[in-house]
Amino acid sequence: MRYKIPNYLKFLYVNILSLFLFVTVLRVAFYSFFINKLVIETNDLLQAISFGVRFDLKMAILAFVPVALGYFLSKKFFTKKLAKISYLVYSTLLYLVIVSFYLFDFGHYSYLNLRVNASALRFLENVKISTQVFIESYPIYKGGFLLLVLFFVIIKYHNWLYTKFSKTNFVSEKKNKIIFSIATLFVLAFGVFSSFQHYPLRWSQAFFSSSKELNQFSLNPVLYFVDSFKFRNENYNIDTAKKYAPIINNYLGIKGDTINFERKRSFKINDSLNISKNKPNVVFVMMESVGNASLSYYGNPIKSTPVLDSLMRESISFTNHYVHKATTAGSVFGSITGLPDIDNVKSASRNPMIINQRILFNQFDDYEKLYLLGGSANWANIRAVFQANIQGLTVYEEGSYQEENRADVWGIDDYDLFKEADKIFKKTHDSKKPFVAYLQTATNHMPFTVPDKKGSYEPLNEQDVDKGILKKSGFKSVAQLNALRYLDFNINEFLKRAKKSGYYDNTIFVFFGDHQTAMNPITHFRPSHTKLGLLMHNVPFIIHAPKLVKPQEITKNAHLVDVVPTVMSLIKQDYTNYTLGQNVLDSLKTNTFSFVYRNIKGEPASGIIKDSLYYYKTVYNNKYELINLNNNSLKDISNENPENKELTKEMDDLLSSFYHSTKYLYFNNKK
Repeated sequence: MRYKIPNYLKFLYVNILSLFLFVTVLRVAFYSFFINKLVIETNDLLQAISFGVRFDLKMAILAFVPVALGYFLSKKFFTKKLAKISYLVYSTLLYLVIVSFYLFDFGHYSYLNLRVNASALRFLENVKISTQVFIESYPIYKGGFLLLVLFFVIIKYHNWLYTKFSKTNFVSEKKNKIIFSIATLFVLAFGVFSSFQHYPLRWSQAFFSSSKELNQFSLNPVLYFVDSFKFRNENYNIDTAKKYAPIINNYLGIKGDTINFERKRSFKINDSLNISKNKPNVVFVMMESVGNASLSYYGNPIKSTPVLDSLMRESISFTNHYVHKATTAGSVFGSITGLPDIDNVKSASRNPMIINQRILFNQFDDYEKLYLLGGSANWANIRAVFQANIQGLTVYEEGSYQEENRADVWGIDDYDLFKEADKIFKKTHDSKKPFVAYLQTATNHMPFTVPDKKGSYEPLNEQDVDKGILKKSGFKSVAQLNALRYLDFNINEFLKRAKKSGYYDNTIFVFFGDHQTAMNPITHFRPSHTKLGLLMHNVPFIIHAPKLVKPQEITKNAHLVDVVPTVMSLIKQDYTNYTLGQNVLDSLKTNTFSFVYRNIKGEPASGIIKDSLYYYKTVYNNKYELINLNNNSLKDISNENPENKELTKEMDDLLSSFYHSTKYLYFNNKK
């Protein structure tokens, strides 16, 4: 007997193959845009391609499961008009969803060096802003036209495909149909399982290389997005919080073994800061997308930050200061609440159940409290974080300033923001009342809108920058470089205005980055940080007040939640601390560490950096490693010897106590 593959199964195979080839083209495009220029071992690249092909085939098979089911549900698939309409609608919507995923994935990777996952849903919290960023950053109209052409071709192709197979339709013998149906079932099942081992192909297998870029290239964004949904925050566990209470208490200097985060700090006024008569003003400046790797102070060859470089030499600066989560919303939340953002999908600021917090910023008694930004305070629910917790706060945002020239989606640019802030600060200073302000910059963020000329600032053109030096510096484009140069320029202009307005000498200026901007691979700064992804967390923390404090460089570990208590202690402001931050200028505090929260091999993980050691543990699978940052191998040393095992236990206890205390305080630190 001659066996012939049933027509419908051929039709199914062609559809799967078509989609597979389509996403293969998208994978090639991803490689061309983001991976092509990287130095990668051939074997590693081939393995990444192998994983990518398997993921793409798995997605293509799963995508056409509904069409496969149609084979069993309808014997007249190629003769019924409803079947044709259903097929065309489904295939068109399917490609629409996939193309949308990939477009967003390309933008997401360009911005964060990460494939799209469930955490990207945070951008939908403010659709208006996200849409504007998209429109202003990408050629939306040309792209929209090309998409229309693409979908016209897709519809025509599937209509042609259906018509072609309907004309060659034949009735298959029952035995023939059964044999090929079973064979197809096994073939497709194996394509989804995609492994000769006991376990199916999983997203975690893509993280096989020490090159995070190559690992990201291996992933299929659609499958990875779906898989990432399981990684969501859980509520706190009171028993776990109690278990680790003695450890966190010891770290924070709290007596007792029960849960109690309250620490009162009282100071006797002295002349160390010349504040016996006048309280110093405090201005916190959150610098958008500024990390240490971008600064020429730390060896960046592009020499982009002469102002920040000089500030670090003239100020108290912390070389080992880290933000917890490398996002703007996470850093604003962490710096204000004194609690790290450990939410896996959305930012903690968007959780209405944890907004109410007892925070230190509210305890600047007798101070005018100000929050200033160029756009709207509604982004990421930040308004609630500030206004729900700070009594008497005045918010200045777009629409609040005397002079406004909207630059882009983020509102007025940094030059105008600093200029308007100076007017407000001068007015408050002239009224003889101290002020504390949180000023949030934004120009050093996509779409990197800078003026053609502003004072002495002029953007560089492509021909002005040596391509070799630009590559070594890590900047992805001249536009990205210009945005940082513009921020550096504006900080200098702001300080000059402060001197002219009369409040400079009696003001503590606190500059800190919210996260490192996404960069190309670099070699000039902390290679271990680049390989481990810690580069995004290591940011400047500068306390500038030449008339009040002496310059010094502090190398001990610090992190974002320490910023406010450190400054309050510096100015001798009494406060009661309910948070996880502490005064890192205290010479008695030597057992400090930096807490970071990031994705490791596709899973959220918490970690601590302490001296030259980095210890992390994944949230769900409890996979852990202890790494010596001074050893280029960056291998796991947790079980090398008895001493390391004991050290790992100590690091794990410290990490777990900080992590679970954060979860506890989210829900138990209400005013």
